[in-house]
Amino acid sequence: MRFMIIVKATKESEAGVMPGEKLIAAMVAYHEELVKAGVLLDASGLQPSSKGWRIKYSGDKRTFVDGPFAETKELVAGYTIIQVKSKEEAIELTKRFPNPAVDGAAGEIEVRQFFELEDFGSSEAVERFREMGVGTKK
Repeated sequence: MRFMIIVKATKESEAGVMPGEKLIAAMVAYHEELVKAGVLLDASGLQPSSKGWRIKYSGDKRTFVDGPFAETKELVAGYTIIQVKSKEEAIELTKRFPNPAVDGAAGEIEVRQFFELEDFGSSEAVERFREMGVGTKK
């Protein structure tokens, strides 16, 4: 089972405020635990939304929207992806995730489980994804 730990953006992260040494050290220690447990697949921080964009869809029509985006609480500042044996294991690991906010301010993470190709019925399209190595367990 794969899970994504989503670090929610804050006003500080959207302003480009970089985390201090204390937060970086806490994040490194936590991610080292994940490596030792053999469950870490990927992790990274994201640049502020001012450096990003969105594509909005209405049927076949696409609209390009340049960042920044106003609703900070809806934005993602970073992520960690883990692969574990159970939801309970994921919960236990994520309960130890350090507060991701700068200087211990209010922060939030959200955890979401990935779909696996096995969750979908067998089809030509699913097989094409499988051949590409997309959506498969490592």
